Amino acid sequence: MSEVKKIATREAFGETLVELGKKHPELVVLDADLAAATKTAVFKKSFPDRHFDCGIAEANMMGVAAGLSLVGKIPVASSFAMFATGRAYEQIRNSIGYPHLNVKIGASHAGITVGEDGASHQCNEDIALMRSIPGMVVMNPSDAVEAAECVRAAIEYVGPVYMRFGRSAVPVINDRSGYHFEMGKGIVLREGTDVTIVATGILVSSALEAAEKLAAEGISAEVINIHTIKPLDKELIINSAKKTGKVVTAEEHSVIGGLGSAVCEALSEECPTKVCRIGIQDVFGESGSAGELLVKYGLDGNGVYNTVKNFVTR
Repeated sequence: MSEVKKIATREAFGETLVELGKKHPELVVLDADLAAATKTAVFKKSFPDRHFDCGIAEANMMGVAAGLSLVGKIPVASSFAMFATGRAYEQIRNSIGYPHLNVKIGASHAGITVGEDGASHQCNEDIALMRSIPGMVVMNPSDAVEAAECVRAAIEYVGPVYMRFGRSAVPVINDRSGYHFEMGKGIVLREGTDVTIVATGILVSSALEAAEKLAAEGISAEVINIHTIKPLDKELIINSAKKTGKVVTAEEHSVIGGLGSAVCEALSEECPTKVCRIGIQDVFGESGSAGELLVKYGLDGNGVYNTVKNFVTR
């Protein structure tokens, strides 16, 4: 069996910015002294006059991005998720969200797979923060292929967008014919009848692995990839829930305020369904390798399999 190709979504973020920079002369990139890590350094190399290092001043960077958007630029502001959303939340809310400006936020190093950097850098609350801002689009790609599509869609869209990228290399699962990306639309990757697994980001890969193991035990799991958490594809999720009767959400994020909350909100309003939420269970992360942390917090394929199996059979 051939080895699965793995690429970090932050790599695709940087490369796609260069691709789009050639087509859009108004595209500019801002960074907070982390260009090498966020991969915006490749844009800086190609377009040095359109890359601005704002230093370790993320709040100020968001204000600069807001100003640039008002003079016709398409600014992409980038930093680690912890700093881009946590440290600069007020500026994003008041200077970008409230006037609904055309600013894109590319946040890398999200979730516990930041690894050894530990709890201070493992942002498991960013989706919750960005979801709460009126008019903010929130996207969380499952692999490098989808990350590139997210960036392209964000640049074409007029309005504020939050994009979430990771540090670690993750399996490429969307390099297939027929793959189609549309902002706000989920993708059924595997049809099933016994349970629906609604996953986002790197947990899509874990969900697919879990579905394979469940199938071997006679449990048919439908797997839905939700790359756009806001706006949420409610119709797709509700229709699947009506078919299977049970829903599991899976995310590398707190179960509070993220995909799990969004799905529960949608189902409770239109199709009350039993839901199990897989994610960070109201705790902080810790230092360790990305792989070890995924296993400890039950976010790897085997962890998702065990949780779904217990949920379906209990």
